[in-house]
Amino acid sequence: MGLMQKAIETYDYFEADYAGKNIEGQKEPLAPVAHMIAKASIEITINAKGEFVQAVEINNKVIIPCTQDSMGRTSSPSPHPLCDQVEYLSKTGGEKYDLYIAYLKRWVESPYSDTKIESVLYYVTKYDLEGDLKKAGIKYDKKSLVVWRVLGVDGVSAVYEDTTLQQKFINYYLDSISSGSDSLCMVTGKRTVAATQQLKGIVSLFGNAKIISSNDSTNFTYRGRFKNSYDALTVGYITTQKANNALKWIVSNQGVYTKNRVFVCWNPHGIDLPPLTNPLLKSDNNKRAFGEYKSDLEKILFKYTSVMSNMENVVIAAFEAATTGRLSVTYYNELLGSDFIDRLKYWDETCCWDSNTFGVYSPTLSSIINCAFGTERGKDNSVRFETDDKVFGQQIQRLIHCRVDKQIIPYDIVRALENKCGRLVNLSKNNRETLLFVTCAVIKKYFVDRYKEEISMSLEPDKRDRNYQFGRLLAVLEKIENDTYRDGESRETNALKMQSVFVQRPAYASQIIIDKLKSAYYPRLNASRQIYYEKLIGEIMEILSEDPDNFNKPLGPTYLIGYYVQRNSFYKKNNAELEEKEI
Repeated sequence: MGLMQKAIETYDYFEADYAGKNIEGQKEPLAPVAHMIAKASIEITINAKGEFVQAVEINNKVIIPCTQDSMGRTSSPSPHPLCDQVEYLSKTGGEKYDLYIAYLKRWVESPYSDTKIESVLYYVTKYDLEGDLKKAGIKYDKKSLVVWRVLGVDGVSAVYEDTTLQQKFINYYLDSISSGSDSLCMVTGKRTVAATQQLKGIVSLFGNAKIISSNDSTNFTYRGRFKNSYDALTVGYITTQKANNALKWIVSNQGVYTKNRVFVCWNPHGIDLPPLTNPLLKSDNNKRAFGEYKSDLEKILFKYTSVMSNMENVVIAAFEAATTGRLSVTYYNELLGSDFIDRLKYWDETCCWDSNTFGVYSPTLSSIINCAFGTERGKDNSVRFETDDKVFGQQIQRLIHCRVDKQIIPYDIVRALENKCGRLVNLSKNNRETLLFVTCAVIKKYFVDRYKEEISMSLEPDKRDRNYQFGRLLAVLEKIENDTYRDGESRETNALKMQSVFVQRPAYASQIIIDKLKSAYYPRLNASRQIYYEKLIGEIMEILSEDPDNFNKPLGPTYLIGYYVQRNSFYKKNNAELEEKEI
């Protein structure tokens, strides 16, 4: 199936309980067929006789009736059937007012009339709407949307909350367009009245963009292949109403927004799903070891799969405005719910690392992108990585594809993280820790997927990997100099200052750093510490000497793993071993 079919399935499932109703906790309601969501500025209250009672300013999203022409109107006048802008409801509106009155009269004269619309028709024909707004002290302009409340009638007084009135208009409008010629709906495969307009504003971020649009008859939307737009595609009116209203509802309430793209992930039957871009387990003060982390992931997996049948689906889509009027679907996928949860778990299990503060957890997708492609913004303790909006949207979609489709994480992302870690001295100290944590998690993920190699989060002193051992050496050289600093001293170590050289020519750079340490910093250490560090450097050099041909070649990404775990080893011991040697 496809996006439109899944949207219709969602609409049909939720229609009875949600369509046309304001549900607490939802950002936007599900609009019924022949209705749309609009932001109202003014609510006018009249009585059953059509007499003015009061007017108040509001700022609410409401459900209003609409026609195919009115929901997509631009410069050509086309009234909404009941609630509309001041220029359509005021006698000074000219043609727009005349069209509004004419349409409302036809509805009143039909078998689907209602006391409320009769009262509204009487008011707008007999009284001065703008005069009443001025007397009430209401600030407005010609584009202010007015909604109605009618007192002294049965049912709900607010017309935009009256589901009975909504159904009357649906019946009236479908009856009024039923005489149109039948066409093949290419979504359902049935013959029905074709839609002439598509809903805009499915994604509020891209106000005028539509998923289906073919009004460009002068360029190359369909010319050269078809005589008119209907030869290219026809979609039934009810089909497009259900699909577009369902998508708008899903995006509004569940969408994950970036500045130029929005992502949605949902189950058509309303089963709760884990977040698409965040890990299943949040980082918290519960410092999990890797075994505990895997056990907790299994519990999360069971929590979601226990409420899903084998046939439940998960739908994932990403939208971007290709132009101001065109909404493109940049990613689409359907998965069985059990497969979806299992793939999220696999990602979190393979893309994780042991941090100093929170134990083992998986970084968010946004933190990976910001660390790889962002630049530092802000001051003091608020410095953080920020990524260009367009780059962020493109890159996070790539990671979603990797996470959901179980693909190998792109090497250019690994490389970008590695390159940024090669210049730690240029970053604020808070961001260094975040960057190193994220980079190690991503390297671990890459090596599992690409080479089927598990990277340990614990120190492996005997590991025969020159990159890993040079990373350990860098951490040791940094620690030696740090041990000589007095309280409050925070200058950068020679090891970090020379890191970029160290990565390209590790043997050359390490010898320079060691010479500086022995001449300037070793004398500040007591004898036991000197012996301890000499022994540690000697053990590392012994392993490195096993591969003399590659001794001074540039380092690969696993040097960062060696650096991180060796440094972690120092911090976790909290210098206990060194203190014992001093006694």
